[in-house]
Amino acid sequence: MKKYRSLLLVIISVILFSCNENKEEVSSEVTIEKTSVSKVSEGEMKGMQYVQDDRISLDLNPMQKQHQLSNMRAHLQAVQDIVFLLSEDDYDMASEVALKELGSSTEMKLMCASFGNKNFENMGLSFHKSADEMSEVFKTRDKAKSLESLAITMNYCIQCHAGYRQ
Repeated sequence: MKKYRSLLLVIISVILFSCNENKEEVSSEVTIEKTSVSKVSEGEMKGMQYVQDDRISLDLNPMQKQHQLSNMRAHLQAVQDIVFLLSEDDYDMASEVALKELGSSTEMKLMCASFGNKNFENMGLSFHKSADEMSEVFKTRDKAKSLESLAITMNYCIQCHAGYRQ
C-alpha cells in the first residue's frame, strides 16, 4: 500500500508541476516556460478541426530520427525506473539510474551539440545537468525534494517536446 501511495505522489507531483502555465526559474541559468504542445487552428477541414504543429523542426535525416527516438525512449524508461525506485525508497539505485542514464555524460553532451540548433543544444544540456543534480538530491533520501527534483527534470522533457519536433 505504501509503495502505491508513493507512486501516486510522484505522479501527482509531476502533473501539478508541469501544469503550471507560468514561468518558473529552475536555476540561475535556465528559465523554463510551460506551454501546450500544439494549437488548434481556426480553420476546419471537411468538418474536422486540424492541429497545426508550430514546433521547430530539427530537420533530421531518417537515421538521426531513429537514433533520437531511441534516446528519448531510453530516457523515458529511465524516468519510469526512477519513479518505481523512489516508490520503493531505493534512493541509491534511483541516484545511479539518474546519473548513468540521464546525466551529463560525454556522449550526451556530444549528441546535444550534433543537431545544429543552439537553443535545442542548451535545453538538452540543461536537462542532463538537472539529472546530475537530481542524482545528488536522491542521495539525501528526502522524498519531497526527490520528487520536486524529478519534476524539474521532467519539465525539460515537456518543454523540449513543446518546442521541437523531428
